[in-house]
Amino acid sequence: MTDPVRSIVPPTVAQTDQKARAAAQDFEAVFIGQMTKLMLESGAEPGAFSGGHGEALFRGVLAEQLGNAIARGGGIGIADSVLAEIVKLQQADGATP
Repeated sequence: MTDPVRSIVPPTVAQTDQKARAAAQDFEAVFIGQMTKLMLESGAEPGAFSGGHGEALFRGVLAEQLGNAIARGGGIGIADSVLAEIVKLQQADGATP
């Protein structure tokens, strides 16, 4: 249930920064996941040690989880760049002091 008082109080700078950081990290996780998915698909060759159809079904899930883990572990620097752009846009719009 939402608190009526909280719904009219604007978010603090810390809350806004936390949401922006989470959005930047989520973006990086998705980006890394997509790169990983392409990498896994390019190296997949049917053979004796192939996982077959089951492996192909879960390859996307594996790539997504790898992307999330890499982003949570510090990432590759994309989140920092995205966060800097978000902050610039917020400051230009006057969203944060």
